[in-house]
Amino acid sequence: QVPLVESGGGLVQAGESLRLSCVVSERTSTLVVVAWFRQAPGKAREFVAGIRRSGDYTSYTDSVKGRFTISRDSAKNTIYLQMNSLKPEDTAVYYCAAKNGIFIIQSEINYDYWGQGTQVTVSS
Repeated sequence: QVPLVESGGGLVQAGESLRLSCVVSERTSTLVVVAWFRQAPGKAREFVAGIRRSGDYTSYTDSVKGRFTISRDSAKNTIYLQMNSLKPEDTAVYYCAAKNGIFIIQSEINYDYWGQGTQVTVSS
């Protein structure tokens, strides 16, 4: 059993949309914050968006505000990242991560569990 499992990546044209999903296993049920990070070749891993699993608070990095939306379906133990108006600069491996505590932190060192990653490629 894998704690976090991402899916939904793929190859799309600029301007199109994708929705990523992260299924959180029972073993991580006590972790209250889930976030999406991404890493492009040659670049550091960066925070994209985060959410409390209760859905009462979200956070986004500036580069995706207005285009990406993070949400959750508690009944399905799933966190979504809806990505609209995709740009070539969004191309990266996207990772789902989870941490304890109620605050959404943008530093990756605070996250204890990570998924395997899903590739998003945006062509122009």
